[in-house]
Amino acid sequence: MRQRLLIVGALLGLAGPVWITVVQAGVLPKNSAEQFELTFWESIKNSNHVSDYEAYLQAYPKGRFATLARARIEQLRATAPGSAPPPAAAASKAAAPPAASAPHQTPASAALAASVAASGSAGVGEIKDCQGCPVLVSLPSGTFSMGSNTSDPSEKPAHHVVLGAPFAIGKYEVTVAQWNVCVEAGACAHLSDAVNANAKGPARDLSWDDAGQYLKWLSKVSAKAYRLPTEAEWEYAARGGTSSRYWWGEQMVPGKANCKECGPSWRAEGPADVGSTAPNPFGLYDMNGSVWEWVADCWHNSFKDAPADGHPWDQANCSVRVIRGGSWREGASYMVSSTRFKYDASVRNSQNGFRVARSLK
Repeated sequence: MRQRLLIVGALLGLAGPVWITVVQAGVLPKNSAEQFELTFWESIKNSNHVSDYEAYLQAYPKGRFATLARARIEQLRATAPGSAPPPAAAASKAAAPPAASAPHQTPASAALAASVAASGSAGVGEIKDCQGCPVLVSLPSGTFSMGSNTSDPSEKPAHHVVLGAPFAIGKYEVTVAQWNVCVEAGACAHLSDAVNANAKGPARDLSWDDAGQYLKWLSKVSAKAYRLPTEAEWEYAARGGTSSRYWWGEQMVPGKANCKECGPSWRAEGPADVGSTAPNPFGLYDMNGSVWEWVADCWHNSFKDAPADGHPWDQANCSVRVIRGGSWREGASYMVSSTRFKYDASVRNSQNGFRVARSLK
């Protein structure tokens, strides 16, 4: 059903009314074109950053919220510097913690997970290739079931993946401070100050192409071949040796992830500092929530015919790449280990960041 809504212009600092058209289509799958746009808009609609609305218009120049996005940009630009309008009040009621369910652990990764847990997740298999390099955690080769047959169509079919070689992946997402070292070297673009003021927070408002520039620079200064993790490597790392919906079990548990339905450390304005929530069994932080993370693979609407060896699923002239893990702006349903989404590789968004990886052989 299609419905027109009248938005009072005064709410946006405008003289007249603003009309937008909304399509009510019931529950939409995560991988439908309508749901991508709706999810994008829901994640930025209360933002006070012009760049968020510009990113929406770049992705959806004729989108259903294009008029509203332009009006919001006009209002924000008319606001005096340093006096951005207060964010819309976010009514958030923390639910009582549900009874925690034990995560299902795969035999192939149980030993590593146990060794990490026993040592408090510090120093086990950690690598630091240079002074300014992100800390890596080395993971062994292994097997796991990727995707889900009970979730979104884009996550089907669940399929057996064999990672035949060990690899290393960032213990944390790349931080603002780490990104700025690349900026100072003249190899990376300056980040938006509006969303990257916190040096300990994840670097964000980054495109897939931006991440590539950082990785090229990091490879040069470290003399190691840095890259983005493949989608299979990312999910293997995020699951931490488990096969449950979340690495901690089947139900959301407050404090385990940085999202708007995840309890402590959440705030509407931006993600928490990296490492603010508990690490997963592999000693990796913020795999759930914080910022969406770019991976190497080109987007495909399902896992039909996906590689079974963990290699990146790429194609010539690919312009749409995979992002994983959800962000602080999403709810608990986006925190599950199998959740995947897509984004234009050249478009920046304040919810998107990344972590690094490299092969160990």
